[in-house]
Order: sequence, then structure tokens, then C-alpha cells
Amino acid sequence: MSRLSFDPLLVPVESIAGEAPLMAERLSSAWLRERFANPPEWFPEGSDEQRARQAGRTPSPAAVLIPIVLRSDGPTLLFTQRTADLRNHGGQVSFPGGRVEADDRSVIDTALRETEEEIGLPRSQIEVIGSLPEYFTGTGYRVTPVAALVQPPLSLTPNPGEVAEIFEVPFAFLMNGMNHERRTIVLESEFGSRTFYTMPYQRFFIWGATAGMLRNLFHFLRA
Repeated sequence: MSRLSFDPLLVPVESIAGEAPLMAERLSSAWLRERFANPPEWFPEGSDEQRARQAGRTPSPAAVLIPIVLRSDGPTLLFTQRTADLRNHGGQVSFPGGRVEADDRSVIDTALRETEEEIGLPRSQIEVIGSLPEYFTGTGYRVTPVAALVQPPLSLTPNPGEVAEIFEVPFAFLMNGMNHERRTIVLESEFGSRTFYTMPYQRFFIWGATAGMLRNLFHFLRA
């Protein structure tokens, strides 16, 4: 599946997840380091995208960086808007990242390399604090989300072949279930329908795999 058969913006909101926002103390760098160092028992949220895993495919390994930028007025999450002409996820909001290459020493190395290639963020400003469970996408990838703290100031340069724009969203906004929308569309396919999360913020539309990984980060931090 290289191109979407529907426009997610036109799919009506079915419901709001509605969980309470993450407590402010859990947004601090010290608390986040401790949580990833000593994770509690918790359960990732499944998604319709993971049906691709059961459809006879062998997913390709990939990794993304979840960059938590430690701004003085509150942490943010950094995202990219992908260029529209990319084969997979073109025009969509995503975390920096990509496919695991043969020379990568680990999925963490993949996430760091791809981040530097896509947006020019050097490893010296990135403190990796842990990772979340693998996330399987409908486009056939097995993605490891790597969480990291990023120290400003940032001087970023988007790779014009992959990234149309770089932007940040307040961490507190994304870690609030009242901002997590569920949408369902009926499809003319073997799966019949697809339910997915969206997290619109200003002019940006976060959805699909990126929203799914954010939901798992939310569950992990509120457990």
C-alpha cells in the first residue's frame, strides 16, 4: 500500500478517547528518565494498522526518534511534515526516522542517523532515554520508537528530498486524552473498515502510525 485510498481529514470524528491529562510532574526530564529506566507493567494499545502483520507480509525493520525538546516554558515534541511526493506516508506528519540499514549498529543508531540526515539534529544534542514496543504499520514496517531528550537551542535544516517542514507541539497537549480523536472509515477491502487516531494541532494533522505511537507513549507515561 503506497498511496492512501481515502483522505483522513474528511473522515468524521467518531469519539474522543477522553483520558485525563498527564500530571505536570510527569512531563519533567527527571521523571521521564526515571520512568524509562524503571518501566512499570503496562499494555500497548493495538491498532488496525497491525492487521498488516497478519496478512502474510514480512515487515521491514525501521526506527523513529521521539524527540522531547526541553524548552524553558515546557517540553515539546518535534515532528516533521514529509514531502508530498514520497512513496510511503507522503505529506504526512511523522517523527524523524526510517528504515534500518545494514551498517546501523542498532535501532537506536538508525533513529539517530535518520534524524541527523532528515533534519540536521546532531547526536551531541540528543539524550536517548529508552524505547517503546515495536509498532507495525500498514505500509509494511516494524518500527521501534526511540525516546530522547533534546537540548535547545536548535539549528535544524530539513532535507528537501524528505522533509517539507519541521515543527513542535506542546508535550502537554499531546499527553491529554481529550485531544485524541478516534475516526473510522469503511473501506472496500478485506478488512472492511479502519479505525485510527488523530490529534489535530493548529494547521497540522497528526494521525495514523504517528498518532498510534503517541497513544502508546501516553499509556506508558500514565501507567
